[in-house]
Amino acid sequence: MTAGFFSKHRPTILYGISLALLLFLLKWLELRFLIINHIVEIYAGAIALIFTGLGIWLAMKLIKPKVETVIVEKEVPVFSDGSFTFNSNEAQTLGLSKRELEVLQLIAEGMSNQQIADQLFVSLNTIKTHSSRLFDKMEVKSRTQAVEKARRLSLIP
Repeated sequence: MTAGFFSKHRPTILYGISLALLLFLLKWLELRFLIINHIVEIYAGAIALIFTGLGIWLAMKLIKPKVETVIVEKEVPVFSDGSFTFNSNEAQTLGLSKRELEVLQLIAEGMSNQQIADQLFVSLNTIKTHSSRLFDKMEVKSRTQAVEKARRLSLIP
């Protein structure tokens, strides 16, 4: 049955196969023609894709934070045996006034600037001024650093 079908329709099948081969050849030539005529655009597109990928990679590298926060825990010695002696020599060396020592003591107790101002009956700006001068004299940048240094120097218990 199959042999009879091919023998009967042989010219049509050969004509179909030759048309398919010719169409394949034309499409191949058309593609080749497109590539040759548009080679600059193809190269430009390829370079654009490469640089886009490179730009994304570089941006991801530059956006990453370079500084990592490290938390360091350390023990702070607390003298609770009642044997605290005030180091007046160190207070004079730093040039701390009595009011600044009072503010330092209240900072060490954990009070806010507003609470310190209320307790000492002064304005909030006065406490901020005392605190900033205290930090400058002690060469520290924060309240915790000031308290730690004051305890090391025996300025507060």
